[in-house]
Amino acid sequence: MSRQLNVAVLGATGAVGGEFLKLFESRSFPVGKLRLLASERSAGRRLPFRGEEVEVEAVRPESFKGIDVAFFSAGASRSREFAPHAVAAGATVVDNSSAFRMDPDVPLVVPEINFDAIPEGCRLIANPNCSAIILLMAVHPLTKLGRVERLVVSTYQSASGAGAAAMRELEEQTRDVLEGREPRPQVLPHVYAFNLFSHNTPINEHGYNDEEWKVIHESRKILGMLDLRINVTCVRVPVLRAHSESVTVEFVGEAPSEEAVREAIRRAEGVRLVDDREHNVFPMPLAASGIAEVLVGRIRRDISHPSAVSLFVAGDQLLKGAALNAVQIAERLLAAGRL
Repeated sequence: MSRQLNVAVLGATGAVGGEFLKLFESRSFPVGKLRLLASERSAGRRLPFRGEEVEVEAVRPESFKGIDVAFFSAGASRSREFAPHAVAAGATVVDNSSAFRMDPDVPLVVPEINFDAIPEGCRLIANPNCSAIILLMAVHPLTKLGRVERLVVSTYQSASGAGAAAMRELEEQTRDVLEGREPRPQVLPHVYAFNLFSHNTPINEHGYNDEEWKVIHESRKILGMLDLRINVTCVRVPVLRAHSESVTVEFVGEAPSEEAVREAIRRAEGVRLVDDREHNVFPMPLAASGIAEVLVGRIRRDISHPSAVSLFVAGDQLLKGAALNAVQIAERLLAAGRL
């Protein structure tokens, strides 16, 4: 990756935006010119990058002139407004919002799973929902062991999934409770410290919240299994960073052995087997925080169902669940001579 790229980050002052800057440095992403974009409210802030400070600019339609690749993480409405301008200016956009994920003309990509879904000349690529990425990094290796018929998933989602403000709120509420003060929710709808609650997104007519609905439909699109049966329950838990998931995978016919599942995980790119029964060490959000791999363990046959295996997964929502996945897409495009 010797070619230098002109790079823009929209949403640079948010939690995911900060991770982009760290990843550009740690992965030696070939940034030539860097343009940091955000709302008018954040314009003028200066963010550190490679020993210097870069000023944040207010995003405008003309902000993408001369940009090779733009990473968007500023919400769906901003993406719908500015992605067309970026593409028209010649940039390749990797969008971390929900704006284009289910558009049939926009590839929804986890590079280890379906990088080939990006057609030649494509300028707009959707980054999936964080919970869907973490789930499928564990499930995709198992699809090579037999035909998967159904997934049953429960998520344990950290504050990082709701952004930097939610992370601060969890810290502040925890201090309030420990010091005898009444915690007052402002970012999230319920007291967060020492509590958990259904994911804070609207409930649809089927009784599923938006997060659950995203995981169901995005997983089908990414795997190319549009009839895959999936049931998901998404819960917000008082963990600062990294999401965890309990997953049961039902196969057509007899389930693979535990050792076959472990070997599939060992061999898979981007995941790490953490499955130490003797010492009761399995995936944990603290262990997953700050690392690139998704942790997979608690592997066992489901004694209630001869065709099912169960596992537990943890992954950093800000990294593989967001910024890292987007950067990996760009890295592969660059390696293929498509940037």
